[in-house]
Amino acid sequence: MNKSKAWTAETIAIGSELLLGGRMDTNSLFVADRLATCGVELRYKTIVGDELSDMVAVLKTAARRVRVVIITGGLGPTIDDLTREAVAQATGQRLSRRKTALDGMIARLAEWGRTPTKAQFRQAMIPTGADIVSNPVGTAPGFVLIWKETFIAALPGVPREMEPMLHDGVLPHLQAWMGRHKQIQAIPVIRRVLHTSGVPESIVDQRLEGLLPAGTMVQLGIYASPMEVMVSLTGPDKESGPVTIDRLFDEARTRLGEIVYGEADDTMESVVGRLLTEQHMTLALAESCTGGLIGHRLTQVPGSSSYIDRGVVSYSNRAKVELLGVSPDLLDRHGAVSAEVAAAMARGIRERSGVSVGLSVTGIAGPGGGTKTKPVGLVYVGLDGGPNEALTKEFRFHGGDRSVIKQRSSQAALDLLRRWLIKKGGG
Repeated sequence: MNKSKAWTAETIAIGSELLLGGRMDTNSLFVADRLATCGVELRYKTIVGDELSDMVAVLKTAARRVRVVIITGGLGPTIDDLTREAVAQATGQRLSRRKTALDGMIARLAEWGRTPTKAQFRQAMIPTGADIVSNPVGTAPGFVLIWKETFIAALPGVPREMEPMLHDGVLPHLQAWMGRHKQIQAIPVIRRVLHTSGVPESIVDQRLEGLLPAGTMVQLGIYASPMEVMVSLTGPDKESGPVTIDRLFDEARTRLGEIVYGEADDTMESVVGRLLTEQHMTLALAESCTGGLIGHRLTQVPGSSSYIDRGVVSYSNRAKVELLGVSPDLLDRHGAVSAEVAAAMARGIRERSGVSVGLSVTGIAGPGGGTKTKPVGLVYVGLDGGPNEALTKEFRFHGGDRSVIKQRSSQAALDLLRRWLIKKGGG
């Protein structure tokens, strides 16, 4: 096989829905990151539909041009789940029902109070010579097969199943196989990530200008999304000389300063949760335009019941009056979307719940409802932490649909709370 003397990989995402706009392939991002830590460079990402001949052709092409092929999807019980058949046909292996795979599937279904259907028995059909990768979450096992000096792994497409199977099952197999090919150098790559909030991509870029010295192998990435700007530094695990990825990471964090809210896998809600926990504070929410999105995000964090007391979706003016004690006269004079009403909402939820701090949001998410003085995207966030601890902030979000404005509003509210907690804690 004519392959370059380097560890290269290709991901193959299987599923016609990935081609028709029904779903996006996000698995390849996770796979790329984990492979890099092993010194394997992802060179190609392929998406193929559920046609068996197309899958076989794509797999054969991948096996010719890379050393590692990671397949996601197509391992379910339905008639269009053909990954097993595609791998068997491409490699010339036959499929056989494997007891280990069958027992694992039966045991998982038993935990759910179910027995296998006739269709589900297909999931235990594994190519000859393949090692089974157990599924700790679902019923479909994966497998690893070495074919003509190409490492092939097949995993379910559901991320919560695929991710632990890759980490605990596939990567140990891969590293052991790579260890038997010491003549091919593997250079592990690490990726350090910072998350920023509250400023546009151009400001982040400006603050990081000139960060990377000439000749460094470290790469800088700046990626904007509706809720944040992410900064990544990617490079060799151990770069020689005084310039290391850790030193560049520390300098980047210093340059970015207060707009950095976290790193690595941090989310805004997990960071806020840590700050609330550290300061033994509790929180109640009064949401209007976000419709409970802030509460949803915060309660996605395990252990959030220790600091989240309650949340009120006070969408109508009547709800603001009855549930939060907002004055009807205040609503008449300033309107529901105003700094004054945001402040009253935050104060009302704090007083009624008896928590440490109340957080509110009110705004115009669109696409209708805006005026010249109060356009779509106008949002007010209110925070009340007791006497002399109240503040409001105005935001004007542009260039997004209703869902994006709601996302940005929730991020802005949590960021305001984050900054207040840091100041409150003396940080």
